[in-house]
Amino acid sequence: MNKLPEYSPSPDSPAGRARRGGVVGPKPSWLKIRVQTGAEYNRVRGLMRRMKLNTVCEQARCPNVFECWSQGTATFIILGEVCTRRCGFCAVQTGKPPSPPDPDEARRLAESVAQLELKHVVITSVDRDDLPDGGAAHFKAVIEAVHGRSPRCAVEVLTPDFKQDLDRALDLVLGARPRVFSHNIETVPELYRVARPGSRFDHSLELLRRASARRTEFGGYTKTAMMLGLGESATQIEHTMRCVRDAGVELLALGQYLRPSAEQLAVQRYVTPEEFHHWREIGLAMGLRHVETGPLVRSSYHAQDQASVPPSRP
Repeated sequence: MNKLPEYSPSPDSPAGRARRGGVVGPKPSWLKIRVQTGAEYNRVRGLMRRMKLNTVCEQARCPNVFECWSQGTATFIILGEVCTRRCGFCAVQTGKPPSPPDPDEARRLAESVAQLELKHVVITSVDRDDLPDGGAAHFKAVIEAVHGRSPRCAVEVLTPDFKQDLDRALDLVLGARPRVFSHNIETVPELYRVARPGSRFDHSLELLRRASARRTEFGGYTKTAMMLGLGESATQIEHTMRCVRDAGVELLALGQYLRPSAEQLAVQRYVTPEEFHHWREIGLAMGLRHVETGPLVRSSYHAQDQASVPPSRP
């Protein structure tokens, strides 16, 4: 594995700035969210409650929950509600998971996908460093359950970094043949110590590289996402984009970091829609097959549209 240099946060570094107060004042107009709680939104919300399922939409306080649920789509979280990591940008509960994976979760999730008549489903999880395989076998069971109940539904997985046993985890997850294998790089390497303690940029990059090298096995493509606005520079953004492209990643999502609560890292700047468009053009020029950018873009935003991009081959 090729390791990148270590970075030590200082008061003048991006990590140092992210720990201090960020921008003040109201959010710009392009970050205003329109509430859309209609009949379809309520149907999806009710189904999640009845099936006792967790979603990124609620747990991560996603700004697109009203739009996505009103369109009958959702991103499911498996493996419980408690994450073993404490990322500086995330509002998901952290600590020691109180129980092993729920063996009935795969069935309930597959039934929900069928009832929603989804053509594309995104499945992610909390980090489960307490499990020997990081939860990879549970991912496999969920993918296979969805395929069995809704064979025409494309499955996109957004996985943790599987630092316990990367190759074994990939054998399990890719063996279930998801349409998209995704793992979020999240931010530039200089910000990892403050934004992703417990994770390593070089390990996440290696996971994406190995998954990309195995695309012919599962017949899909690989994807990652980054947040902007934590204090990264333009040079660092472009370097990180080039790293993921060189690792074989085909799809990239870039969106604005929004602070979930006062307990998370401060927003250092609001990135304009024009700058997001600039990064989209840069990414396409690098050879990425699709770059989804915008202030409210998240890794699973419009995921079903990205699934129509024909995958290339290593």
